[in-house]
Amino acid sequence: MPSEDLHHRRRTGPAPVSAGAAPTTTAGRPRITALDVIRGFALCGILVANVKPISHVGLAAVGAVPAGSQDAAAWPMFFVEQRFYPIFSFLFGVGFSLLFESAADRVARPRAILLRRLLVLLGLGLAHMFLLWRGDILTVYAVTGLVVLLPSTWLPRWAVAGLATASLVAALVFQGGQFAVIPGLFLLGSALTRYGVIGRIERSTRVPALLGLALAAAAAPTLWAQARFQSTDPLGDGFRVSFPLGGLLVAGAYVCVLLVLLRTPLRPALRAVFAPLGRMALTNYLTATMLVLAVGHVAGGSDAWSDTTVLLIAGAILTVQWGWSTLWLRRFRQGPLEWLWRWATWGRRPPFVRSHRPEK
Repeated sequence: MPSEDLHHRRRTGPAPVSAGAAPTTTAGRPRITALDVIRGFALCGILVANVKPISHVGLAAVGAVPAGSQDAAAWPMFFVEQRFYPIFSFLFGVGFSLLFESAADRVARPRAILLRRLLVLLGLGLAHMFLLWRGDILTVYAVTGLVVLLPSTWLPRWAVAGLATASLVAALVFQGGQFAVIPGLFLLGSALTRYGVIGRIERSTRVPALLGLALAAAAAPTLWAQARFQSTDPLGDGFRVSFPLGGLLVAGAYVCVLLVLLRTPLRPALRAVFAPLGRMALTNYLTATMLVLAVGHVAGGSDAWSDTTVLLIAGAILTVQWGWSTLWLRRFRQGPLEWLWRWATWGRRPPFVRSHRPEK
């Protein structure tokens, strides 16, 4: 469990890693495979949800289904829309605290490292927003990180956990909009990291299984309420509460299912499919926008794209991204944008090409 006074300790750099050891981060710490897999899985869902918005398709872009419609076209509202960005938001808080721990071990002013990282992300987000797509999420993440996550590093972990809970409840009760849950999810990921939960995330099958069952049990009546309000009063308070609440519950259930499956013989397959995408999430998120825009320009008629067409487009893009991510990571330590982001964060050029020393 991470110590609360971790930021008072320093060391000269990451411990050396011998050849043939378990995969490590660029800081020399063992990689948490589950985080890469979950991040890659979330990236897939986010692309499915974003294909139409990126292609500039009115209300259909956010999965709006006409009142009274009960056909199969409503399935994105239950399993895709607002079901994946909560996972990404939670992981952002996790990554922030992991970086803070690493920076606290290595430099005297770790918060300056985090500040630079968020400012660079803000620049990337603004470029993405004004040059490619107004639906960019990176800007929201960067601003929220500056306002919420960075100040939280001065708070004890119990206060961060309490603020996370209060923020999520307030977002649902007061219906703050699509992204209102992001601050609470950031803080939740940070709190769980500081309590050591993330470090033990792959050690148990029972805990995620029981938690997943509880989340699924809570999601079932919530989704039923969402469907009912969607057909009777899609602009009312009932729908505006049940929709994001269902998103949080389904997202949590997705994560728990993945954690359980990673404890089974399916682990190698899940790691092979999702980890390369997750390790290059920033590169893949931004290039996905360009690829979707290119498809829309060539194919046209995006207003008439069916859900099947959306899935085919997303599947084709993800296949291309998986291929280049897999090949890229065989030679390089990080994706190109991840490497540049790390360079800007730390102010010095990090190693890029992967060394292939024979095992001793």
